[in-house]
Amino acid sequence: MSLGLDDYLVWEQGGAIYEGAFTLATLDKLEEVIPEAVFRAEVATWAKRIGVEPKEIHIRAMKRKWASCSSKGRLTFDPELLKQPAAFRAEVIVHELLHLKISNHGPLFKAMGKAYLAKYGVGC
Repeated sequence: MSLGLDDYLVWEQGGAIYEGAFTLATLDKLEEVIPEAVFRAEVATWAKRIGVEPKEIHIRAMKRKWASCSSKGRLTFDPELLKQPAAFRAEVIVHELLHLKISNHGPLFKAMGKAYLAKYGVGC
C-alpha cells in the first residue's frame, strides 16, 4: 500500500504524529534528525527544480500540520519534519513550494506534485 502526503495532513500532531511516523516507517526507514542546514538545502534544491523562490523559510513548531505557505511566499515547516524519512520530507517540501505557483489543491496542483516527485524518483 502506498501512502501519500494527504494521508498525513489530516491528523493533529501530538500523540498521533508518532502513529503516522510508525506507519510511514514501513515505507521508508525513519532517519535520525537531520541538521537544519541540510533541510534548508533540500528546500533550496527543490525550489530550483520547480522554478520558484520562497521569500522566507522558517522552522517553528506547528500544532496541526507539517508546513504552510503564506500568500506572500513565506514557507514555515515544523521541526518534527526533520525527523521524518527523506521521501516524506520531499513530499511536504514539494507540496508547499508548489503553492508558490498554484494556490489551491486542484487537479493541476496534484498532477504537478506527482510529476515532480516521479521525475526525481520520490515516492508515488
